[in-house]
Amino acid sequence: MPYDVLLFDLDDTLFDFAETEKHALGNTFNTFGLPNGLEAYRDTYRAISSVIWDDLEQGRITIEELKVERFRRLFAHHELQLDAAHFGELYIENLGHESHMIDGVEEMISKLSDYRLAILTNGFTIAQHARIAGSPLRNTFEAIIASEETGYKKPQPEIFDYTFQKLGITDPSRVLMIGDSLTSDIQGGINAGIDTCWFNRDRRENHIGIQPTYEIHSWAEFSVGRTTVKNN
Repeated sequence: MPYDVLLFDLDDTLFDFAETEKHALGNTFNTFGLPNGLEAYRDTYRAISSVIWDDLEQGRITIEELKVERFRRLFAHHELQLDAAHFGELYIENLGHESHMIDGVEEMISKLSDYRLAILTNGFTIAQHARIAGSPLRNTFEAIIASEETGYKKPQPEIFDYTFQKLGITDPSRVLMIGDSLTSDIQGGINAGIDTCWFNRDRRENHIGIQPTYEIHSWAEFSVGRTTVKNN
């Protein structure tokens, strides 16, 4: 079945979020007078952030609450007297300055001129737009849709409904969702009734029963033909 529209996740799909986070977090700690903050607190932050983002996917917290709550918990854990709201806003601003693309993305995208391309991300609107604008992928996507602007997030079907309406999509069977997260991108695509491609560059085992239509391990493996996507 041919696809006309390719929906890409952004973080850990097209952009390397570990690098993005490292630089943005380090720069934010520097601004707050903690030049060793990244080294001292990153592991704790990542553990807290993982829980918080899962809470977002499950609807236990909003994106606005997430901005502050992850840092409130971090600072409480380490007994740091810092303003979590201010820190969170500056961190998001710093995220927007970081555009670290995953190997093979630019070459892969260059081969997709016959397709409609869009971003569908659970990230923050301002940061995601800024990161793409500062990368070789500027002017590549028909739309950049972030959960913050829609009021919904992957895997909720409503964010896909919003996307289909914005892009004027009337035949979901001609849409492919591509992303690294089984619980967000792949489950979201399944919930929306569209085919999915799991970008699994770390070759993680799938133990949770969410089955993508396709699975790839590098962008060199991704080739959209008129009928299929390569599935290794």
